[in-house]
Amino acid sequence: MTWKETRLKHLCVDSGQYGLNVPADHYSAAGTRLIRTSDIAADGTLRDAECGVHVDMTIEARHQLAPGDILLSRSGTLGRSFLIPEQAQGYTFAGFLIRFRPKPGVEPRFLNYATQSAGFQGTVHSEAVASTIQNFNADRYANISMRVPALEEQQRIADFLDAETAHIDQLVDLRSNQMQLVKEWYASTLDAAFSRDNHAPTRLKYLLASRPRYGVLVPQFIDGDGVRFIRVNDLLDLPGRAASLRRIPKELSSQYARTVTQAGDVLLSVVGTMGRSAIVPPELEGANVARAVASLRPRVGIPPELISAWLTTPEFMRQAALATSSDTAQPTLGMEDLSNFSLFWPDTPAAQRDLLRIIQTTQERYKSLTRAFQAQSRLFAERRQALINAAVTGQFDVSTASGRNVTEGVSV
Repeated sequence: MTWKETRLKHLCVDSGQYGLNVPADHYSAAGTRLIRTSDIAADGTLRDAECGVHVDMTIEARHQLAPGDILLSRSGTLGRSFLIPEQAQGYTFAGFLIRFRPKPGVEPRFLNYATQSAGFQGTVHSEAVASTIQNFNADRYANISMRVPALEEQQRIADFLDAETAHIDQLVDLRSNQMQLVKEWYASTLDAAFSRDNHAPTRLKYLLASRPRYGVLVPQFIDGDGVRFIRVNDLLDLPGRAASLRRIPKELSSQYARTVTQAGDVLLSVVGTMGRSAIVPPELEGANVARAVASLRPRVGIPPELISAWLTTPEFMRQAALATSSDTAQPTLGMEDLSNFSLFWPDTPAAQRDLLRIIQTTQERYKSLTRAFQAQSRLFAERRQALINAAVTGQFDVSTASGRNVTEGVSV
């Protein structure tokens, strides 16, 4: 098998075409669909048309997409590629994408897989870091070195990868569906645990020592000594992020003394992203929270784990959806509304302990299943990438290969 050294530009009709620079206020409800970087999913597929935008203008031929064209992202999702399918005929594309059109005698599918290979992607990211630029221009893409075989071999490799990656993608979809079922099981189990059986109706405010509070409105971050500052994304893994939290001046934190944290406080996202919850660990006592985070302090004897668990239930989300204000730039949950949310609560210490055991068992099972699915997803992604790397670099003969064992011994 003969492979030749070349560059991307020598496999295409030109050295790349930049997309249209169209501001968002020029988008229209109808016209030609405009593909943006955000429309290309991580798996290389085009997001649903419902998520897309259009431009009502005459599109020059050089900006009209044809099946087999390859779009490469030059900013943000740097290096992400997309092979234009038949149904995208005539679409156009935005300025942070570059179109490469394969020459006759070059298999577009092979070229698209080659742009996804570790070698190609490694070149893109290493050169981007070395040049300290925020985007990767057409000339840089066009001059990336590549090795390609004859057309017939390109087609065999593309056929092989189409079949094998489709098989892997089916397994990924299956795991994704299973994970969705696990999420639904978890939510319904928590909802059932807080049902009216053996529980008394109450309002959230009667479980708290004080009214919920918003945090610091406009943080001023500093380096070095200061008060640790908890933002919405930090609630995903609060103990794990404790050491890396940003800090704000002590005098700024003192202006918001009511949201200085104590161990056992329950934090809840209430602006934009709703329902993300975490309990303040002892090592984060004395921190403060962002405006988008509400601080809830349970009364003495009220387990914060139970309050935090209830804040993740579908019932809480239903009440939050009804109470959320859309008058602001981002959906916002008011503190008075939050205080008056209703729930069924175990009214004796023994009942609270029983409920806590149910919650903890459910959470442990959910975390265990989530970790297992995440590990499988990583393995699928690694195998998919290894197949592409090996096939487009000629490490095996695809005419006799089976993707289920072909990557044994091949570097991922």
